[in-house]
Amino acid sequence: MYSIGEVSEIFNLPIPTLRFYDKEGLLLDLERDSSGIRKFNEKTIEALRVIECLKKSGMQIKEIKEFMHWCSLGDETISKRKEMFLARKKSIEKEMSELERALNMINYKCWYYDEALKDGTEKRMKTITLDKMPSDIKKYYENAHK
Repeated sequence: MYSIGEVSEIFNLPIPTLRFYDKEGLLLDLERDSSGIRKFNEKTIEALRVIECLKKSGMQIKEIKEFMHWCSLGDETISKRKEMFLARKKSIEKEMSELERALNMINYKCWYYDEALKDGTEKRMKTITLDKMPSDIKKYYENAHK
């Protein structure tokens, strides 16, 4: 069993956040001792791992609450839960693709400005064509413009 302070450290979450999760009904298996102090077991720790994953994936608390409710219903909601994770996966993959394009543009622009700084001007860079770019920079440029 873990105290709220220990769990706060494990997940690097503020204690009020953990209390909020409890208040919102996200921690279905959270136990309390005779004094009402929250005690986190391994099942609750695993639930927090999933909650944090879903939050990082962009899910709202109300959606996470619905997912946790589905978990409490058992086997009858397995397909709903899988569909939810497939939707999250698709959303994350799309976001990663967009970020990859942004990173390619940033890499290209870093090269561009490095070259302009070497020259002391952008004059040459404004006239450079794809065939004159180094192959790795050309890939960044092309991937940024997909």
